[in-house]
Amino acid sequence: MQFSKSTDYALHALAYLANLNPSGPTGIKQLADVLNVSESYLSKIMTNLRKDGLVNAVPGAKGGYELARPASRISFLDVILAMEGRQQLFECSNTTSKQHSMLVQETPASGCRIKRVMDAAESQFFDYLSNQSIQSVISQ
Repeated sequence: MQFSKSTDYALHALAYLANLNPSGPTGIKQLADVLNVSESYLSKIMTNLRKDGLVNAVPGAKGGYELARPASRISFLDVILAMEGRQQLFECSNTTSKQHSMLVQETPASGCRIKRVMDAAESQFFDYLSNQSIQSVISQ
């Protein structure tokens, strides 16, 4: 599993905005220059972050982007979900095999044991990311 470059840029953009707070909104050109990415690509990223309520877009000549809430209340998981979407990381696709049937027969009430392990790992992964905020990385 690998997160997209968009997620990487989104995390860095939010960290940059958090460092500037409360100096006002940051224009897309300045942000793109700092991140060394095209304005059009970054605009798409910032639109996703705005739609998920992580940044505000401030119109006008002195407008730009600012955090929609304190950096301490923006988790890595919030950003990943905004950029990657909300989907389960593991799907048991081998449901018609004899092996899968044996695993489910032994524990029918709880389903496939392999899926249980993968779901538990995903849950721990998401819990960890939900406890890491943008503020936590800029405060280190």
